[in-house]
This record gives sequence, C-alpha cells and structure tokens, in this order.
Amino acid sequence: MSERETAPGGVTGAPAGTADRAMPEARTASAALPGPALEIASGYAFTGPALDLGALLWDGVCLPDAQVRIPLSMLSRHGLVAGATGTGKTKTLQLIAEQLSAQGVPVFLADIKGDVSGVSAPGVPNEKVQARASEVHQQWAATGFPAEFYALGGIGHGIPVRATVTSFGPVLLSKVLQLNQTQEQSLGLVFHYADQKGLELVDLKDLRAVVAFLTSDEGKSELKNIGGLSTATAGVILRSLTAFEAQGMADFFGEPEFDTGELLRTADDGRGLVSVLELAAVQDRPQLFSTFLMWLLADLFHDLPEVGDVDRPKLVFFFDEAHLLFHGASKAFLDSITQTVRLIRSKGVGIFFVTQTPKDVPADVLAQLGNRVQHALRAFTPDDQKALKATVKTFPDSAYDLEELLTGLGTGEAVITVLSEKGAPTPVAATRLRAPESLMGPVDAGVLDSAVRASPLHGRYAQAVDRESAYEKLNSRGAKGPDEMKAPMPKPTSKPTSKPTSKPTSRPKEDPSVVEQVVGSGMFKSLARSLGTQIGREITRSLFGTARRRR
Repeated sequence: MSERETAPGGVTGAPAGTADRAMPEARTASAALPGPALEIASGYAFTGPALDLGALLWDGVCLPDAQVRIPLSMLSRHGLVAGATGTGKTKTLQLIAEQLSAQGVPVFLADIKGDVSGVSAPGVPNEKVQARASEVHQQWAATGFPAEFYALGGIGHGIPVRATVTSFGPVLLSKVLQLNQTQEQSLGLVFHYADQKGLELVDLKDLRAVVAFLTSDEGKSELKNIGGLSTATAGVILRSLTAFEAQGMADFFGEPEFDTGELLRTADDGRGLVSVLELAAVQDRPQLFSTFLMWLLADLFHDLPEVGDVDRPKLVFFFDEAHLLFHGASKAFLDSITQTVRLIRSKGVGIFFVTQTPKDVPADVLAQLGNRVQHALRAFTPDDQKALKATVKTFPDSAYDLEELLTGLGTGEAVITVLSEKGAPTPVAATRLRAPESLMGPVDAGVLDSAVRASPLHGRYAQAVDRESAYEKLNSRGAKGPDEMKAPMPKPTSKPTSKPTSKPTSRPKEDPSVVEQVVGSGMFKSLARSLGTQIGREITRSLFGTARRRR
C-alpha cells in the first residue's frame, strides 16, 4: 500500500482534501466554513502522511469538512494527552495507536485499568459509534490490530517483563524503594563497587548480599576511600528490600531480562505491533510500574542509534499516569527524565505523557511536548480553577475562550494543537474525536491468555532463570580466599543477559579514575558534570546503562 492510499483502521497518507474520510465535494464545502473556522482548518491541511483525529468544533457546531489531523513525521516530537477522569483519554490513546499501527509504526501502551486489550479485537458497531462516525465523516469499520501482551514479572495476563538489578540502576531502584538522597547516594556506591568487582546484580538477593558484605568486618574497608557505607544506611536499604520483597515484588527483577527491541517489531502484514503492558494486577504499586516504564525508555535511549528527523517514528511510547513518575522524584531522577525526553527524539522515538493536567508534568519536560490533546477539565474547587488557568496559559493564543471551552467539552471531545509539517504549532482547534475501530473494552481473559501462550516470545521469557551471580560468588568467597575475592575482576563488557550480545563497548586504554569508571562515554561525562557530584555520575550511568546490547 502506498502512502497515498487509505490504510486499515482509518489512516490516510493522502493530501488534504482527498483524505479517506473526506468526500470529493469537501474541498468546495470547506470554502463555506465561517472565517475563523476556515483559518483553523487551513492549519491542518497537511500534504504528507497524517493521522485523522476528528472534526472541528466551532460555535458549538461540528464541521465535518474541517478535519483535524497530526502529521506522522511529528509524532516523534512528543506530546501530552490530558483531561479529567472520564473525559475519554484512554479512547484517544486507542484511536492514535490504531492509526499508527496501520501506518506500520509500533506502539507501546501501558494498560493500568485493564481496558486497552480490546485494541487486538474488532470493535462492536452500535448507535453511539455510528452516530459519532456520521458526525465527523468517518468511514468506520470494525478492525482489530496486531498486539503483544506483557506483564511485569509475569503478574497478570502477559509475557513476563523482568529487568536485572544491575541494568535497572540505583536511581530507579531508589525511587521504587523510596530512599532519601543520602541513601540513594549510598546505593550508588554499592552499584559502583559491584561493577568494579564484576559482581552481577541479577536479582534482589544479589543486591542484599553485596550490601551485607560491604558492612561486614571483611568488606568494610572496600569503600572507605570513596565515602564508605554506614551500618545505619545499609540497614535502611536492607529493610526496604525486605519490605519490597514481602509485597511480592521480587519477581520483577531477574533473568531472562526483557529486550526492549521487542517493542520495535511489526506484524507480518506490515502493520506496527501494539505492545500492551498489562498493569491492572499491580495498579496499587504506582511507584513500581511508573519507574519500570522509565527503565524501558532509558534502555531504548541507550540502545537505539541516532537517526535525526524521520518520516515516521520507530516507536511511539504512551506513558500513562505520568504524574506518578514525577511525584517525589529526586533532582537527579528529574534531570535524567528531562535528558531522555530531549534526546530520544533524535532516535526516532516519540513519547506521549498521559495525565490529568499539564501541571502534573515538570516545565522542562512540558516544553518539549509539541503535540497537545487536552480533554475537559473540571473547575469545582479553587485548586481546579487554578489548574484550569494554568492549562490555558500553556496554549498558543486562539480564537476560543479556552477557560469556558475546556470546562464545557463533552466526552470524546478535546482541544488540540500539534506541530505542522514545518514544525510550527497549528491553530488551537476544538475537536470532536473519531471513534476507535477496535473493541472499546477488555477482551476475555481466556482469549488474552491464549494469545500470550501463542506468542513466539512466550518460550523466551516465560521461565525465570537463576544463574550464578553476586549472591553465589559472595557465598563461595570463603573457599576462594579473601585475597582472591578482593582482587579486581574483569569488568563486564556487555549487559548481563541470557541471550547472545553484540560487540562489547570499548574501554579507556589507561587506568580510569573512580569517576571515569562510573561514566562510560563522552556524552555521559558531559551529562554527569551537569549533575555535579560523583554519585550523580554513578546514577546517570546506571539510568542510561553502561554496557548495553547494541541492535
């Protein structure tokens, strides 16, 4: 199918005026639009491949001849989908995911409420769907899209997603364990020591063993030249690990570690694979799943090559409940998120944060989100009214009274502004959104389980593997003798994994200093300097990875 032909699921790459939902007479009809509406509509008349979002709303009337769209090439410029609970954010994600898939772009969705799995099944026609399709001139057709289902640690319906403790890194783990800054820095020293000694931290018992060793009579001297590890801080870390495991979270760490390259696949028919991370079973553990989502992004950031501006993204990543990621985050953590969002665009990955209001996202991150879909906001309380005014200020000047408009939008309606093909913001457009063509609800659990077992990835990730790592090495150190245990071991040149790895990352020729051991490349040295401390350098290294797989 060429880019100028209609794709399944309501996607088109046709020039404006000949789009799949537009009639031949639409070009003439658009001339009859009210002046302000015509000016807005002209801002969305793109000539290249684009996704169709819906029809323009003006003065309370839906104008189906004025289609609101987003250029496919601008999806890597990131975005925000916001709105109060029940205003249709999830269905907007589904609508965009369908059209991306149909255009051959892989999509990642986090399914917190358990209702996104329906993207894999054809939708069910009913009066509401048919009425919405008629209002916005949508040629609706029930369509399912290729999907892969994952679950953190195998808890829930999906292929297990695990990470090794080493690759997860101290800054992400500190957020999960809710450690303070001092404890976070101490944990960074533990990771640095493990890296130096070649002690692979595969699961939580490995980390516990290293912490216990470094506070033992035999191990206390190991870190004395770089600050040491106090018994009190080690105790806090160990207690946090114990409580973490008691909540059943140990399964999230281990091997086989998930290869984030799986998220970049397409189906046999050329459509992009929709990767759905089922989080309903762990929705009461927001610190955990939001941080795991950040790990997925950090891993992609490190592994993917630079590609610059692309005609279509390699992946669009929807980060649901984004406020959970930023809540209580350390400065180092926020700095790392900001760097990831800023730099990952050049690697062909678009990120859409999904939350209730723009104020949930730090200003430095919000400034990088070029595409906005803002659903209705409520103004029942003084805090609501303050959030409403702050939201209005984040939009370009428009012909609408946005304060009034945002409180009056119905379900499935939104205020939209995106980046044009030239990278300039489009006019603000109140929009009645199209209806998703896949099932707007969860698929049956039995069907979901069958799809998981039939996946070619099931055999690769289903069974956990517990190989020799730090725990076993430290427990056997008595037989080897303390001198041998303390001698520096070869540094790992690739990420611990049960799968073959590619060419190792090169190392400095001369003996590195402590700081240089922590930071593995020029870019990370530059980033680390901006964080200001040795521990900041360790955290940055761990967040982005030091010796990762290369695709």
